[in-house]
Amino acid sequence: MAGSIRNGSTDGDEPIAHARRCPDTDGWVLHELEAHLTEVARLASEFSTPYAAAEWGAIAGLWHDLGKYQPVFQSYLRAAVGMTETDTPPGRVKHAIAGAIHANQTHGAYGRLLAYVIAGHHAGLPDWRPDEAAGSPLSQELMKEPRTLEQAMRGAPPEDILQPGITLLRPPISHAGELHLWLRMLFSALVDADYLDTERFMNESRGALRGAYADIATLRSTFWQYMADRFPEADTKLNVLRSKILQHCQAQAACRPGLFTLTVPTGGGKTLASLGFALDHAAVHSLKRVIYVIPFTSIIEQTADVFRTVFSAFDPDPVIEHHSNLDPEAETVSGRLAAENWDAPVVITTNVQFLESLYAAKTSRCRKLHNIAQSVVILDEAQLLPPEHLKPILDVLRQLLANYRVSVVLSTATQPELLKSRTDPFGRTTLEGLGQATELAPDPARLYEDLRRVKVRLPETPTDRSDWDDIADEMKSQRQVLCIVNRRDDAAVLWRKLPDGTIHLSARMCGAHRASTISRIRELLERGEPVRVVSTQLVEAGVDLDFPVVLRAMTGLDSIAQAAGRCNREGRLPSGGSVIVFNPPQPSPSGLLLKAEQAAGVVLGSSTGDPLAPSNFARYFDLLYGDVNTHDKGEVMHILSVDAGKGAIQFRTAAQRFRLIEDAEQQPVLTRWKEGGSLIKRLQAEGPHRDLMRLLQRYSVTLHDYQLGRLLDSQDVAICDGIAIQMSDSLYHPQLGLLPDPPSLDPASLIIWKGGS
Repeated sequence: MAGSIRNGSTDGDEPIAHARRCPDTDGWVLHELEAHLTEVARLASEFSTPYAAAEWGAIAGLWHDLGKYQPVFQSYLRAAVGMTETDTPPGRVKHAIAGAIHANQTHGAYGRLLAYVIAGHHAGLPDWRPDEAAGSPLSQELMKEPRTLEQAMRGAPPEDILQPGITLLRPPISHAGELHLWLRMLFSALVDADYLDTERFMNESRGALRGAYADIATLRSTFWQYMADRFPEADTKLNVLRSKILQHCQAQAACRPGLFTLTVPTGGGKTLASLGFALDHAAVHSLKRVIYVIPFTSIIEQTADVFRTVFSAFDPDPVIEHHSNLDPEAETVSGRLAAENWDAPVVITTNVQFLESLYAAKTSRCRKLHNIAQSVVILDEAQLLPPEHLKPILDVLRQLLANYRVSVVLSTATQPELLKSRTDPFGRTTLEGLGQATELAPDPARLYEDLRRVKVRLPETPTDRSDWDDIADEMKSQRQVLCIVNRRDDAAVLWRKLPDGTIHLSARMCGAHRASTISRIRELLERGEPVRVVSTQLVEAGVDLDFPVVLRAMTGLDSIAQAAGRCNREGRLPSGGSVIVFNPPQPSPSGLLLKAEQAAGVVLGSSTGDPLAPSNFARYFDLLYGDVNTHDKGEVMHILSVDAGKGAIQFRTAAQRFRLIEDAEQQPVLTRWKEGGSLIKRLQAEGPHRDLMRLLQRYSVTLHDYQLGRLLDSQDVAICDGIAIQMSDSLYHPQLGLLPDPPSLDPASLIIWKGGS
């Protein structure tokens, strides 16, 4: 890198990529353009090697800033940073399109593919033709900007930049429908290379913080030493089983990279077993990182805490979290940097972040993609992958398995039907499955029997509906009990019918409030004190709570099994825990939740014996997936493949269409719960900035647009710098959280503090 930087005066006319003030002199430190292009080419080539795109990465790097050779751009750059004084500095000058045009002109069909990557390295991958997404399509940009390349040639780019003598090889994909991901990976390599080289020049201290992590082999050794120290011998039946599962996973690590399943009942130690397998597997096969993908932000921090306990001796921290609720107070600078490109050895993220990034077009979302190659990806609670998006999800997983040296682990207590393909009555494939997988657990059916810790009681008839008073009476009769309902409104209604001290949990509470409340619940349980909790399903997936009695409103069979996992979790009750399933006063909301409830009703109505027997789940998922109207809600597969063979790909439109969570009609509101109030005052005084907004994320609650509209009309919420903030103190209830519809609640409940947290 030293060759890419030189001290120079403002009088120099050598083409530069960037410039900064020298801290020790009045002069300037110049980042020569040729050196920048050469280094970015080297890095992009290196990053692209795992998926046979090294040559493509090199050319993309050499040509990505070709437009900076324009004399007008050099004038603009020098004026913009203050190297030259002018009364009329030139406006922004396009530069990315020049290299794209050069690629298109010199490399035919391959050049068009390079053009997407080069043209989008700042603004994001473009569509080929006009469509739903904003921004100029690439086909128009290539036609209307020829002068940009002509002007760049006036800057006399070196011949070895323009004609590097590199031969492009055919992309190693099986069909045109795989081209979009391969180009995203190439795009990721270029974007990250460009960012890194620029960062090393502009902010040397920041660049120096990157990397320097312990390698996979070292983390592997540390993991097994930790397990030996913490669990020197299995002292209970449950720990014997957990040890057996862990050892069996370890024995499978030498299997060739590919698709794996880990089917272990809740409480069987899936988290540590999957991490142990992943580290061993990565070490054996020279894979670079472990990516742990979790459905909900509510359990990310819990998983990260487990992993950080294992690797507590390392600095920098080898575990990074990448999700919206990240607490900057517990975040390191190196961790923030690693979240930009996932270059740490252990990454913990969400389904939304992981899967949407694989279909993204923005540079910030795509930058990390090349670091997914050569990794072990663990999909925790795989049954929660949304059925209406399964086609693009399974397709991209197949591509990762086939083309990018990725091993995928589907980890769950209730394996969904993701391996086999589905057909319609005419024999046409409607959903292509993932195919064969290697099971990591020893005899899942036997494990289920060995780990049975609860008895499940179902409603006497499908039409036998309980009212909330009945459920409240059942909870009052229990000393420690958890009730899980399907709707936030249901949770509030039931909570109001219960004694003081009852704890409420729902997404109407901000993330910081929920985390605090879950910690309090654990403390009460550990001390053996009375505790009654009413919650939505946010506690089901992976939240470590252990109640003797759990009530669950009728829902999908997988959710009932997850609820059962919060009951007698450690197997301490000699007679087992009690799970009571009831039909609430109203069925589940229409849509997927109702379909899941109906599928569960069919399976449970026709089965005998244990409702949660593994054999029931194959039928349940078969019914659920068969009842879904579409497995590609956004028609993403069609958008990306219809003209891909002609090099015409709609990147932006596909990214816009692929949304696991529909947020178009929802908006976050910043709340004044605890520290949220002082942070909102800072926002009003300072305006929004990155660090402050990251702090505020843990104090936000998402509302529907119509709810927000009412609160704006009542002036309980106001807009500050485009951000909705709570104005009325009474709007946030100390137990229920944000109240979007106060009239629907008992007014007394808005002002009376109930005990608990």
